Amino acid sequence: MPPAPVPVSEELRTFHHSLYPPERIAAARERSVTVCLPAKECADTVGTIVAALETLRRQGALDEILVVDAASGDGTAEIAARAGATVLQESELMTEYGPVFGKGDAMWRALDACAGELVCFIDADTEGFSAHFATGLLGPLVCEPGVQLVKGFYRRPLGACGERNGEGGGRVNHLTARPALALFYEPLAAVRQPLAGEVAATRELLEQLPFVTGYGVETGMLIDAWHAVGLRSMAQVDLDEHRNRHKPLAELEPMAGTVLATIAVRLAAEGRLRGAGEALLERPPLASLADRSALRVAGG
Repeated sequence: MPPAPVPVSEELRTFHHSLYPPERIAAARERSVTVCLPAKECADTVGTIVAALETLRRQGALDEILVVDAASGDGTAEIAARAGATVLQESELMTEYGPVFGKGDAMWRALDACAGELVCFIDADTEGFSAHFATGLLGPLVCEPGVQLVKGFYRRPLGACGERNGEGGGRVNHLTARPALALFYEPLAAVRQPLAGEVAATRELLEQLPFVTGYGVETGMLIDAWHAVGLRSMAQVDLDEHRNRHKPLAELEPMAGTVLATIAVRLAAEGRLRGAGEALLERPPLASLADRSALRVAGG
């Protein structure tokens, strides 16, 4: 049974990325930082993203850039490596747990490979990427007392023109995730984009959380982190605008179903819903695998 929810009166701290330039993070940080990009068929964008992150590394804002590739056939891995990232294939990570089941599983396995004490996950398909996506997420972890997890939020226009300030993108976020969280987890209604792939957290917290293997990973992580540390240890950062490929409506239906199933499983664990216990495959908290820390130390 999860811990009792924190009081509704707690507030989610919200910041703007401009508060955290690279120089401030480089001067203030006392912990090592890994930026991790789960990637699949991202040849058009991953090189630009890694190049921007490499500049941040030279400025002292982060230490490691890790791309975890899903056997992309378009040259994603090669492009990322040339731009300066360490590239691993998701199928080669924690092979004792069998095949990789989607994004959440890749993130769970990647966490074991990340060297940083702070870990920042960023989508590899972001168009027009700017370094402020990384510095904005890292800023509250480095500069704001008590913050253990940071979510990004942004405007996500749907159309190529005429909607530059629109909110037409992020349809599952607006129509499924936010209403469901507001209904069942009222304090989390303050989270502007619970499905954003841009998230950063302390490694210590991430290792205590289970990871839903597919598209429910962000929703599960949000609820579980709230149970674990409370809203005052979480923050969100305005990253301005985010542009990437939009999925057709037919592909959004299973994604929405996974988000709802993720919430249902947690409601069932809390005794608020019956019959949802077998809805998802989840990887256990990394810290519960006693041999992993020993293997990491032994491997250097």
